[in-house]
Amino acid sequence: MSTPINAQSEMAFFSLLVRAGSLSAAARELNVTTAGVSKRLSQMEARLGVPLLHRTTRRIGLTTEGEMYLENSRRILADIEDMEQMITSARTAPKGLLRVNATLGFGRSHIAPLISAYHKRYPEVEIQLQLTVNPPSLIEDACDVWIRFGEPPDTRVIARRLGSNRRLICASPAYLERHGTPRVPNDLAQHSCIGIRQGAEAYGIWHLSSGQRTETVKVRGPLSTNDGGIAVNWALEGHGLIMRAEWDIARYLESGRLRQVLANWETPPADIYAVYPHQLQTAARVRTFVDFAAEAFSSATPAGQEVARWDASGANERP
Repeated sequence: MSTPINAQSEMAFFSLLVRAGSLSAAARELNVTTAGVSKRLSQMEARLGVPLLHRTTRRIGLTTEGEMYLENSRRILADIEDMEQMITSARTAPKGLLRVNATLGFGRSHIAPLISAYHKRYPEVEIQLQLTVNPPSLIEDACDVWIRFGEPPDTRVIARRLGSNRRLICASPAYLERHGTPRVPNDLAQHSCIGIRQGAEAYGIWHLSSGQRTETVKVRGPLSTNDGGIAVNWALEGHGLIMRAEWDIARYLESGRLRQVLANWETPPADIYAVYPHQLQTAARVRTFVDFAAEAFSSATPAGQEVARWDASGANERP
């Protein structure tokens, strides 16, 4: 009966051998004889039926089969290490410093209550919530988790979608009674539109689409701000049309204080994402917070969220 092969051990041995650069150097790292290393390599090649290395007295070189074996060995070993870290962290209560960044209005209304509920469940995590008009660069070591609208194009980070979030165009009933209701996108140019100067988006340019048709409208109005909450209040007071995320205005639409216009036209999506670096994906404090946020947003609806209370399970309750 043949002795079972420990594939993980063989992959680790071969990776070390290639990294060491010679049989003798590998032998020193493993604290065995050079002959022992040579014998083990020969046994691997005999089992696989192909040579993995070109040998000389001082150096080794990879064969084509050796390159393939090494590449896949490193990938598999990395996957095993990630899996073990994930299992270990799953059994360990999260602790340490967690830095979260969000925009001013959304962070104040939605993320701050969420963090309060999360901290009740995981009290050993120290949390710093940073609220900014514009989020810091994703490559800066400024925070651990960014809450953003829209999936970032940067492939150096992980983006997990937490919830859908449409941008809607609306105004107060009083404004629409005085100035009329826009029927097509070009009508917007004749209205007072409240400007919001946030992020990298072009200010005063609204993009709308319906099927294959797209429209770009340059809007204008006497009022603009970099604070979304102020812009919503101006719309409520009848100063003009506003394009705003559904999570910020759903309760006003539900109560009738704001009325949606151009409902058959879609605006660019603003889905809610949690963004974090690849190297933090197995960190317990990051993983549990992102999971907690995803659970909370999946069980919630936009309407009423600014006055919702989040319980420790992540679900929301009406006061």
